[in-house]
Amino acid sequence: MSAIERLEVGQRMSRIVKHNGTIYLCGQVAADANADITEQTQTMLDKVEALLRQAGSDKEHILSATVYIRDMKDFAAMNAVWDAWVAEGHAPARACVEARMARPELLVEVSVVAAEK
Repeated sequence: MSAIERLEVGQRMSRIVKHNGTIYLCGQVAADANADITEQTQTMLDKVEALLRQAGSDKEHILSATVYIRDMKDFAAMNAVWDAWVAEGHAPARACVEARMARPELLVEVSVVAAEK
């Protein structure tokens, strides 16, 4: 049985969990919750990239992503940032759902599963 490695462990969750060459990130939100959907999406994805680097991976190794968006009226603007961020030929499996957020000012959140490099 292989070991489970947990990084940045808190009482409620670990920011990164690694097991059998797979990396699981906790949900990521914007650096500034008062920004618009474009900036919230970009800073959220920047945080994903930083965590993946810390875990020994990168965005080209993302296997799946689940995007939670507060209001589908922001879907096109969020996708514009997402599409520019995803490397050509490396789009992960993805779902996007409208959801109530933990804080009302948050517009978008993403949960990511990736492979180690």
